[in-house]
Amino acid sequence: MWVSLRTSRLRVRSSRARVSGSDGVYVDVGENGMTNSQETSGYDKLDAGTLTEARVIEMVFPEQTNHYGTLFGGQALALMDKAAFIVASRYARRTVVTASSEKVDFHVPVRQGQLVELIARVVGTGKTSLTVEVDLHAEDLLTGDRRLCTRGSFVLVALDAHGRPTAVPPLARAS
Repeated sequence: MWVSLRTSRLRVRSSRARVSGSDGVYVDVGENGMTNSQETSGYDKLDAGTLTEARVIEMVFPEQTNHYGTLFGGQALALMDKAAFIVASRYARRTVVTASSEKVDFHVPVRQGQLVELIARVVGTGKTSLTVEVDLHAEDLLTGDRRLCTRGSFVLVALDAHGRPTAVPPLARAS
């Protein structure tokens, strides 16, 4: 549920201030002046190692296409890398960077005006790395027809606060 807290002015006189909304939303202003917001009723937290799939939906616009009216390969790679980054970040709960794109296969073109749905899955972990497979599906908005257009594999590395590789949770294997 999206909740907005509207206020014309928030004045902080002490190092910690709390503004509560009637719907259970609060804004906590800490000593550094930053705010932490959360919904106090029904608040969930996703721990590291729990989320292994993410989906991203984008529209293909003319500036993303070539002279054939199809999605540039580099644009497809950028979208896939973004989806891989999202699932790896949510899985590791760490800063992650792309180390490599292992294999990318372009099966069929994506046309201007289509939706692309990227499905990114963590399929393996090393000590500090995550392997993410990404499928890019195109959908025709008028007919609802969908097809797998591109599939790729990416390796991302988790980093600590000093930019050094750091451990990631092992991937639980399905039995």
